[in-house]
Amino acid sequence: MITDRVREAAPRLGEVPAYVYDLPALDDHVARVRRALPGVELYYAVKANPDAELLRVLAGHVDGFEVSSAGEHAHVSALFPDRPLALGGPGKTDAELRLPCHRLHVESPNELRRLLATGRAADVLLRLSPDLPVEGAALTMSGPFGMDEEGVRECLPLFGERVRLRGTHTHLASGLEAPQLLRLARTLLDTEHDEVNLGGGMAVSYTSPEDRFDWRAYGIGLGALRREGQRVRVEPGRALTAYCGFYVTRVVDVRRVRGEAYAIVLGGTHHLRTPVTKGHDQPFEVLPTGDGPAVEGAVTMVGQLCTPKDVFARNIATKVRVGDTVVFAMAGAYAWNISHHDFLMHPKPGFHYLG
Repeated sequence: MITDRVREAAPRLGEVPAYVYDLPALDDHVARVRRALPGVELYYAVKANPDAELLRVLAGHVDGFEVSSAGEHAHVSALFPDRPLALGGPGKTDAELRLPCHRLHVESPNELRRLLATGRAADVLLRLSPDLPVEGAALTMSGPFGMDEEGVRECLPLFGERVRLRGTHTHLASGLEAPQLLRLARTLLDTEHDEVNLGGGMAVSYTSPEDRFDWRAYGIGLGALRREGQRVRVEPGRALTAYCGFYVTRVVDVRRVRGEAYAIVLGGTHHLRTPVTKGHDQPFEVLPTGDGPAVEGAVTMVGQLCTPKDVFARNIATKVRVGDTVVFAMAGAYAWNISHHDFLMHPKPGFHYLG
């Protein structure tokens, strides 16, 4: 769960809280994913984590980047001026519709008409919201995302030589295992379009971090499903970077309240929003660097915020002393970048990159 490089570095950090990214671990993981997907284009969904050092590692393995705002577009374009970008997002402004990109994911007939009104040329994928059963998903992308069959029919006559229809884009859900995604792909690839973007949604387990998405089975399955000449693309985010990031902090207080044991750490979920957002216990390891008072047994790990929602993990069997170092794993995606940084105006965390 926690790499040896991080376990060695964490107690030596000066100021905490801090994010620590294990770049060799990221490089190895993404290289394995790349090898498992022969013949499939691999884009990284920048929304998962736009950290520049992570993007530089990813750039050595991915075919391009998926961005969902003008800010992400500017950030990635500055780092990699010549890399293909796919531009998505459900509420693009007219300015965003003018941004140069390899593929533009159009979400509605109205958005397509606004794109045409800009006068620019563009290669378009229509984002679909098909009525397909999705069981066991952690998050279902329904409602305002993409269009139904009626919306697609409205779009088709609008294409021409300047704004060209290249294919379809679909991202139905998050947290799916390879067999589930392949069942969806069987339907989505059965199309006359020569280009199909299957999105992301690969499962990441915070309760069993050692369980990884079966990229090899997924790659074999896609190879069997796609027809000759069909261009298939996937856009994972969390499943690429979650494992390389760690949030390192220190225990500042321990207490028992009506029999319940609590350990208060520096920082909080304003730095690492993931456990509150997803409603899970963030996996962690306690490194015994303290010599203060201790609590033992079922311990709830909380931060410094003035809210009972500032909880990293509840009732975890452990022993914690004031001064101990706590390393929260699985903090490489939808962590710092989705957190409410300025609540209570605590200091920002540091950032460290292990090479």
